Amino acid sequence: MKHNRQESIRIGITHGDINGIGYEVILKTLEDPRILEMCTPIVYGSPKVAAYHRKALNINDVSFNHIRNTKEVYPQKANIINCVDENIRVELGKSTAEAGMSSYQALERAVSDLQNGYIDALITAPINKDNIQNENFHFPGHTEYLAQKFNTDDYAMLMVSETMKVGVVTTHIPISQVAQNLSKEAILSKIRIIAKSLQQDFAITKPRIAVFGLNPHAGDNGLLGNEEKDIIIPAIAQAKKEGIMALGPYPADGFFGSEDYRKFDAILAMYHDQGLIPFKLASFERGVNYTAGLPVIRTSPAHGTAYALAGEDKASPESFRQALYLAIDIYKSREIYEEITHNPLRKYEINPNQVDESVDIEASEEDEL
Repeated sequence: MKHNRQESIRIGITHGDINGIGYEVILKTLEDPRILEMCTPIVYGSPKVAAYHRKALNINDVSFNHIRNTKEVYPQKANIINCVDENIRVELGKSTAEAGMSSYQALERAVSDLQNGYIDALITAPINKDNIQNENFHFPGHTEYLAQKFNTDDYAMLMVSETMKVGVVTTHIPISQVAQNLSKEAILSKIRIIAKSLQQDFAITKPRIAVFGLNPHAGDNGLLGNEEKDIIIPAIAQAKKEGIMALGPYPADGFFGSEDYRKFDAILAMYHDQGLIPFKLASFERGVNYTAGLPVIRTSPAHGTAYALAGEDKASPESFRQALYLAIDIYKSREIYEEITHNPLRKYEINPNQVDESVDIEASEEDEL
């Protein structure tokens, strides 16, 4: 049974790797009393481990209500559900099998509650992608695990900040395998997902998406590779036929160097580092990882476990805080989008004289190659 929608938004939070900075950024975020005015946080983790980190960091302004399940949730209070063995050991700054298993156990419990509608959105604190591997988790990361759990083949990792939104066609694969994993359909699928997400999750009516080339200088008309001609340009052309404002392919270096990214609502890079290096250079402190295309809402901070900072009281909570804000914003945007799309005329008056048709696509296309 889903929870009462009259309550504040329920945000599930997985504790991630207990030997990293997960608890630090969670606790520092929840120190702000305004958070509890916006949502009801439910941490999936360990009260014992939370207390350990509170003591190590000398954080006294956060207290948790210990609950067994979401039926016992205290609205607009910080709640915690124990998901792990009570005898768990914290070894700050170390990758351990115990930490990996506790990451998985918290994630599994939270995802189950998300599937059942007991929570409205999920924020995942950083995991160690190596030590979390077990017989039930054999994925490169959270994104792929969640896609399987929600039976979603078409999804996109979308990095979000106030400055830019960056998606990638290929995610956690070796660079040597990128080209062979690119296809017209793969690129077109990501364009469609990002376009829909921009409308549904970010309330952008007519999103503009910049698509990168794979090769230096976007292939230089085939001189430096044929992927642009054979795969990327046909994908962009098909997206345009479907009414999506996708432009490109753009060379990644010049695109960021000239600040062309400011002209677009989102960017689609061909592979992980092509998109994430510039994103993190510009937005590391405030960047958020969002999984677009899922039927549920999942965000996470843009950083990792940061073992070197564990227990040092040096980790910034800003990225985690932004992940929480974004989850709330997307939840509200989806509610509005659902109302509009289900009752487009009954509840909303549309004035054709106010429709904005001023976007000059042709002018943008001059710079595509």
